[in-house]
Amino acid sequence: MHDYADCPYFRADDSELYRGACAGYAQVLLTGRYSSPSRYLVASTFWRNAEGARTVTDQLQVKVSEGVARVTFNRPKARNALSQEMRTALVDTMIDFGQDDSIRCIVIAGAGDNFMAGGDVKNFAELAKLSKEERYNHFLKRIHVTQPLLLALREMKKPVVGVVQGAAVGFGFSLAMACDLVIASHDARFACSYIGIGTCPDGSGSYYLPKLVGVKRAMEIALLGDFIDASTAQSMGLVNRVAEEGQLEAVSEEIIGRLASGPTVGIGNTKQLIYAADDNSLATQLAMEARGFAECAATEDWAEGVTAFTEKRKPQFRGC
Repeated sequence: MHDYADCPYFRADDSELYRGACAGYAQVLLTGRYSSPSRYLVASTFWRNAEGARTVTDQLQVKVSEGVARVTFNRPKARNALSQEMRTALVDTMIDFGQDDSIRCIVIAGAGDNFMAGGDVKNFAELAKLSKEERYNHFLKRIHVTQPLLLALREMKKPVVGVVQGAAVGFGFSLAMACDLVIASHDARFACSYIGIGTCPDGSGSYYLPKLVGVKRAMEIALLGDFIDASTAQSMGLVNRVAEEGQLEAVSEEIIGRLASGPTVGIGNTKQLIYAADDNSLATQLAMEARGFAECAATEDWAEGVTAFTEKRKPQFRGC
């Protein structure tokens, strides 16, 4: 595992260098390749046992089985608050997933009773002792290092499902919004709580929130920082499904199973089309649809889907 925050490429006094390093690191995340040699921008390796479990860190559990990669935040006593170790492991993990064609669906969840209670504010208390300039430089580095994770979640051509129980607060709230689908327990609670410690959103929160709920409602959620219950979150468009008490696993596994056994290229192209629609002109979107459809038609899954339809049976997609 690599501590990218200490990498010499990430210097707080050079924003161009920041952007270049972040872009290069994102290239590794998304393609597994990097055009310029750097000992810092490399894909991580994992030890994997026979059950598919991968050792990353005790704070992040990762398991792959039957095409589903499950990532679980594992600091339940701290309500899964995001530590630097967990942050680095998350980015490393997504490098691996971006290169692994056997993974057809990614699931993000939290151990214990909560999804993620934001950043580790106890650690922030130590950083408060630093000078203003030192704090500025520290957080500029720290947040830039996390950004390739959010780019990877958006750009990878496979679905990402957030399974939320308990609190999804701060960065946890931002991360949930960055997932393609969110399944919440009946007692899940969401909050854009950054304002409570005198700061603004990170983790792509300010990008997704107004797109999901509209500008006026986004302002209210972000400026007041109030908690939102699961039912209200669903009505706002922050959550896809709310599971009744004791049904979170059953509801989420049914959806995860459908995604993991679906036509992976078709799902990936659909994801890209939907996210691109806000920024594209109609002409650009139509051209993108044509390319996406043609790519799908060149897959074995498309041939299987058409054959199954004519034979009046359920298709057996293989993700290729």
